[in-house]
Amino acid sequence: MFQVHRDIAGPCLAPDGSVLAIGAFDGLHRGHAALVARVRARARERGLVPAVVSFEPLPRAFFSREPLARLSSLREKLSGLVDAGIEQLLLLRFDARLASMSAEDFVREVLVARMDAREIWVGAKFRFGHQRSGDVDRLRRMAAEHGFEVRVLEPVATGDGERVSASRIRATLAAGDFAHAARLLGRPFTIGGRVVEGRRLGRDLGYPTANLRLGKRVPPVAGIFAVRVRGRHGPLAQFAEAGCPGVASLGVRPTIASDGEPLLEVHLFDFDGELYGRRIEVEFVAKLRDEEKFAGLDALKAQMDRDAAAARSILSDTPSASGAIA
Repeated sequence: MFQVHRDIAGPCLAPDGSVLAIGAFDGLHRGHAALVARVRARARERGLVPAVVSFEPLPRAFFSREPLARLSSLREKLSGLVDAGIEQLLLLRFDARLASMSAEDFVREVLVARMDAREIWVGAKFRFGHQRSGDVDRLRRMAAEHGFEVRVLEPVATGDGERVSASRIRATLAAGDFAHAARLLGRPFTIGGRVVEGRRLGRDLGYPTANLRLGKRVPPVAGIFAVRVRGRHGPLAQFAEAGCPGVASLGVRPTIASDGEPLLEVHLFDFDGELYGRRIEVEFVAKLRDEEKFAGLDALKAQMDRDAAAARSILSDTPSASGAIA
């Protein structure tokens, strides 16, 4: 059974011992998947609990002056860990208190007292503790004192030798190279959420949309895109494998809105169904252009016609890739 805990203080979450991984796990890319798979396999071999220690917000986001683009929402992160077979997740609140915790206290209070770690898996560049003072060598020295083993997963690379990392994936997505990003992620890049009601202006222009609010999430992409949309239940269930083709806008809609709220708006081609309140997943296939402000609705409508035609053409020439459903 998958359980999530947020606090350092509290009873031991794995009284019979755990095998655990530590990391941010944003996007759960191929490197993360390999790390978690090792944890699950070793926990099964040793009869221990497969566990993860992660952070929300991410440490990089806490220290950054600018909002950090995220590859996955918290919901998507949790869903991925469930699918990977993790049973215990200690999702620590990364705040000033945690940032000031010494490396020794982190090991003693989190890894030993809270998780009873018997085997810990980390990446080769793992750092922890106040001012990132702890590294893999320091963790190994502490392991002897506290009775756990340290295992290091070397960087995972693609078939052509490229190292997989969240920062690299963010860069490829920002450049609009979704095929490249999919090779690093191990699946297509998607954004999922629950469809909310909008202003219905798209319907008036001949392009009704399914709208997803992003809240505080900062996506690594913005602009106009060719997409495929999936839903586990309801009218989109027939597209669960191939995805329903469409065109999407992700941005602040400068021509029609002034509130600056980011929104993902998706027009599904040749689809007539009610999606309000349903969860959908939007797979990004190709970027068409950047978002721009038009002189009026007529100019916006003319560009939407061109975008829709371009998206149809791209999607007809691009094989569908099945992805996880939100």
